[in-house]
Amino acid sequence: MIGLDTNVLVRYFAQDDAKQGAAARALIQQRLTRDEPGHVNVVTLAETCWVLKRLYEAGRDELVQVIENLLAAPNIVVERRAEVRKAVQTYGASSAGFNDCLIAQLNLGAGCSNTLTFDRGAAKQAGFALLA
Repeated sequence: MIGLDTNVLVRYFAQDDAKQGAAARALIQQRLTRDEPGHVNVVTLAETCWVLKRLYEAGRDELVQVIENLLAAPNIVVERRAEVRKAVQTYGASSAGFNDCLIAQLNLGAGCSNTLTFDRGAAKQAGFALLA
């Protein structure tokens, strides 16, 4: 398995640099296989979504598609796949941010009853509770 960094995924999806975009595309589409897949950890996934949203102005539907493409790719292993899948489903059906959805699902998956927050917006989401 080969770990993938945020900048590799961003170059693959954004294709904003010809040389690095081509290298990322070749890696993901040709070099990575079921036997030697790429590994995307949850920090890398969260960073990738943040960068695509903030720097490339990717919308909610685009980010959902990016995450679903990674989850469906036979040559990519996404860490905590079940929680990521639930987080993207929540994200796609709500106004919450992806990282909040991911935090909630990771904590629920770890056995937490909920996640306490001062963020009133996040507290409206299942899995969060407002700390008053």
